Amino acid sequence: MAIYKRGGFYWFEFVFKGKRYQQSTKLTNQNDARSAAAAYRTKLAKGEFGIEDPEPVPTLLKFSVDFMKQIRMDCASKPRTIAFYEEKLKRLLLYPKLAGAPLDRIDEDLIEAYKRVRSTSQSRRKKLVSPASINRELATLRRLLRMACAWKRIPSVPKIKLLRGETAREFVLSRDDEPRYLDALPADMRPICTFLIDTGLRVGEALKMEWPQVNLREQPGYLTVRAGQAKSSKRRTVPLTLRARKVLEAIAGRKGIVFRNSEGEPLYHTWLDQQQAELRKLLGFPQDFVLHSLRHTFGTRLGETGADAFTIMKLMGNSSVHDSQKYVHPSTEAMQLAIERMGGDFGVPTKSPTGLRVVKAKKRVSGK
Repeated sequence: MAIYKRGGFYWFEFVFKGKRYQQSTKLTNQNDARSAAAAYRTKLAKGEFGIEDPEPVPTLLKFSVDFMKQIRMDCASKPRTIAFYEEKLKRLLLYPKLAGAPLDRIDEDLIEAYKRVRSTSQSRRKKLVSPASINRELATLRRLLRMACAWKRIPSVPKIKLLRGETAREFVLSRDDEPRYLDALPADMRPICTFLIDTGLRVGEALKMEWPQVNLREQPGYLTVRAGQAKSSKRRTVPLTLRARKVLEAIAGRKGIVFRNSEGEPLYHTWLDQQQAELRKLLGFPQDFVLHSLRHTFGTRLGETGADAFTIMKLMGNSSVHDSQKYVHPSTEAMQLAIERMGGDFGVPTKSPTGLRVVKAKKRVSGK
């Protein structure tokens, strides 16, 4: 390899694979020029043997564009989910150290620093940001990093620990409070809220439900939640209670969307949330009584009837049985009955404390 000076700059010249290369380095220092020429030759060699320089790892800010494109495609039928990720991603990018960091430099230390900053931030209501809000942001970051790992942009995903102290909304509407709540609802809101209590549908599922999904030809009837409408993306069938059937019969005969206001327009989630908040204050219910609590009420009542976790999972459309287990609380009587049905201690037939006759197996004796 030859290095020579021409017009104030050093040039290099060499032959590689029978081809002559000659080019200015645009450098005035001979040693720097020699290094530049060697780097150029190395690059040629890598191309010859199919070796390419690794693609630079994008920053969180840059990769967020691809992330949201994928979210919009995956959740095309779920605008609220898209809006959720847009809002949480916006919060993450407001932290400069995180937004400008290459994805492979986002480690546990940087994530902990973000958590400390966010924990001392104030919301629009001049209150400290809740652990629940921060955890949703962390969950968004985790999904983004997992997507980057799946796309081979980073080799692994750092461990992201959620904040403690998140308050779960587990309000259950009691049967004593239910009439008072339903009577106080606006007329346009009463049918859908009654329906939610008796079917356990998510609010979004009920708002999108159309009449072809309803079967009232059979008794007491059933409804079908389409896969595209369900959070788990799985189709499910939910039998109707007599009260849920009466709700539908009272508004039957329309086409398209089932639940509408008195003017025939579809109901909107934001309006329902606003009405729920006002009613909650008026009746003195706790702040965690949101519309989703009606679904939680349905699951709790199912558990009280003795339904097992798998049945609850199917009816409510949960993604796993773990989500349904919180509704199952076996009583002492139920556990005793389960043992009795197994045959107890396998002795002679006897009567159980509940009065049921238990047939028990006889012990086999070998050789007889």
